[in-house]
Amino acid sequence: MTWYHREWLNSEMRLKGTEECRALYFDLICLSQDQKPVGTLPDDPEQLAKLLAVDVARLRRLSEMEYGPLHHWQPCRCGDQIRLMHGRVTAMVIEALARKHDNRARNEAANAAKRRQRLRSAVAGIHPDLAQNDAAVLWMDDWLVEQGCGYRGSAWVERAITAWSNHMFDMTRAARPRE
Repeated sequence: MTWYHREWLNSEMRLKGTEECRALYFDLICLSQDQKPVGTLPDDPEQLAKLLAVDVARLRRLSEMEYGPLHHWQPCRCGDQIRLMHGRVTAMVIEALARKHDNRARNEAANAAKRRQRLRSAVAGIHPDLAQNDAAVLWMDDWLVEQGCGYRGSAWVERAITAWSNHMFDMTRAARPRE
């Protein structure tokens, strides 16, 4: 969960809400991170009271306050359900998901680069000139991935080189004019 502490420290909720309301408000934000969909809450005072471990009558009374625990939480449709959402919490969830996807993409790109470098080194041990051909290394890497090759031992590298050679032969033959 991303938490913008400076924004929180200067928010109306923090500055105008009671200690109890602020604590429950923060708990609701934290609890929403484990809900489905993430960042939402049930639109049911009894469920919310159980989640917060407070009496439902007390939660209702506090929620009637201008800066109560449900300050700026509003109903939204989630499939066939009505749940509660908070605009700032939704923005935090979207940002966290974007960071997660960015990190995953960055890790996958780094892993692919390392995998290709290892393949280039393995090809260099068999055919040094071919290892200098970036297009060949990329093509062989893609071919090995398509084959579902997890461990790239010398037998698999040799198969990839053979597949590359056959591919180039087919490309050359297809490019020749027919007589």
